[in-house]
Amino acid sequence: MTRQEKTQVIAELSEKLRSASGFYLLNPGPLKAEDTLAFRRRLHEKGLRLLIVKNSLLAKAIEQAGLPNPDKFASVLKEMTGIVFYTSDPKLPAQALEAFRKDTQKEYPILKAAYVEETLFIGEQHLETLTRLKSKHELIAEIIARLQSPMQQVLGALQSAGSTVAGILKTLSERNT
Repeated sequence: MTRQEKTQVIAELSEKLRSASGFYLLNPGPLKAEDTLAFRRRLHEKGLRLLIVKNSLLAKAIEQAGLPNPDKFASVLKEMTGIVFYTSDPKLPAQALEAFRKDTQKEYPILKAAYVEETLFIGEQHLETLTRLKSKHELIAEIIARLQSPMQQVLGALQSAGSTVAGILKTLSERNT
């Protein structure tokens, strides 16, 4: 690969890193070609794509993209690295990875790191946490529902109190006549 080609790859990767909501770094490991293809298909079903990159080029792209703590990223850029970008739901890559490993009984690909909502998760131990992450829209909906709940209880109490008072008044007026 020529210097010009490397510079172009770094620029493209840097732009993808900046424009994506987040990304996962994976070690595809010693998967056979058919297993790698099956994993790529699983990602494709969720609208994701696995891109195998050279560690040195990815490290430079991370620096160029201006991501925080490039040295922490550099600590996981060993062995083979695949990158999966996502744009909407941060848990999709983690769920696809977990489901693939469960279905195939393989221990690869391994999660090296994930950059989600400006937070860096380093290591395989975070995979379960990442599968349960809620998207921004899910969190907003949950907050709105929690804010509405007390208001609905107050309105319900006021409405039931009003019907109770009306019932008492009706009973009293019937007794007096």
